[in-house]
Amino acid sequence: MRELVYYVANTLDGFIAREDGSFDDFPWDDQFISSLAELYPETMPAPMRPGATRAGNRHFDAVLMGRRTYEVGLQQGLRSPYPTLDQFVFSRTMEESPDPAVTLVSSDAAQFVGELKERAGLGIWICGGSDLASELFEAGLVDRLILKVNPLVFGVGIPVFKRRLPPEVLDLAAHRAFDSGHLILEYRVVGPTSVSG
Repeated sequence: MRELVYYVANTLDGFIAREDGSFDDFPWDDQFISSLAELYPETMPAPMRPGATRAGNRHFDAVLMGRRTYEVGLQQGLRSPYPTLDQFVFSRTMEESPDPAVTLVSSDAAQFVGELKERAGLGIWICGGSDLASELFEAGLVDRLILKVNPLVFGVGIPVFKRRLPPEVLDLAAHRAFDSGHLILEYRVVGPTSVSG
């Protein structure tokens, strides 16, 4: 079965964007970005990988995006932001896909992704947003979380997960720190736990 991975950038206080969806304040660091491009090349948007093909994919061959996440690139003219991946946008309000390379999904996300995981292929990347990630996490479909932690706080914003979830045990599988203060934290989802208090 294919692995479903929530791979996302966030602040130290757990936000993936400001309340308006912007993330321009995330600090840029060349070493950090170069490492991400080397470790996860297929997650770099098309302008950062001119001429890239599927042969360069290391971990993923499919990407899942909520409508608002997809629209971030769309507003910059990126109708097909990750052309080396099968691209799926989940929305109940979009009537048609802006690009033939992007599949619009309006049906039940958990059921669709459950079936997608059964198909042959590399891993599946949840690019965002937090509503979609929450739904898939709650359905028990997420296998790993990879957090690209940025050394700043927002105070308020769009959280990594949009809604309250049942407690889950996570196992720290790998971590890497950068001189810039950025971290890459990789967690494996172990399973539900009970919390006493």
